[in-house]
Amino acid sequence: MVENELPHLSGIKHIVWDWNGTLLNDNHANLAGLNGVCAAFGRDPVELDHWRSFFRRPLIACYEDLLGRALTGAEWARINEIYDSHYRTALPACRLADGAPQMLVDWARAGGSQSLLSMAGHDALVPLIEERGLTAHFLRVDGRRYDTVEDSKAEHLAAHLDALDLDPATVVLIGDIDDDARAAGAVGAHALLVASGMMSRERLAATGHPVVDSPRAAMELLRR
Repeated sequence: MVENELPHLSGIKHIVWDWNGTLLNDNHANLAGLNGVCAAFGRDPVELDHWRSFFRRPLIACYEDLLGRALTGAEWARINEIYDSHYRTALPACRLADGAPQMLVDWARAGGSQSLLSMAGHDALVPLIEERGLTAHFLRVDGRRYDTVEDSKAEHLAAHLDALDLDPATVVLIGDIDDDARAAGAVGAHALLVASGMMSRERLAATGHPVVDSPRAAMELLRR
């Protein structure tokens, strides 16, 4: 689906923003974390384009395929520690998406509301949003507070919208992977996917949801 063929999204009053790969341009930090894991587990480094064609949730199954074997609980914990260490080192160089935070201001001025929901750990996410000066733009900021069997955003999105007392039909989730689309569909919300994050445009388009080049393009579409 190309941008000029996108359907009109009507009745949207609230945006749920994804963070990593959407409002935050952190592809290189994600790749640094990934390749830190690869080095520790004896695998060759991965190029970004390959990872964008390979990455998926559940994460543990994705990493098992990447490393070519099953992982123990202790190994999975080690992977998370290694990844987080390399990611945090690269994080200060990450910039906000082009147009942010002004597009957040513009949406609010137009009468819309917005919140942020990420699969990053809640305790790590909240101070990061504060440091970037974005907290005041959002009615609510939620990271991952607990793990789920499916390792999907769907259950977290349901709780997020319930806490905000929002009608899902008036909500669009703007994210960068196919799980964002699945989560929106599971709760009856809309999804608008950006091809600038951790998943290729072809894989995003396969969800059947509209795909645009960037968060700025997503906002332009919503203002039509």
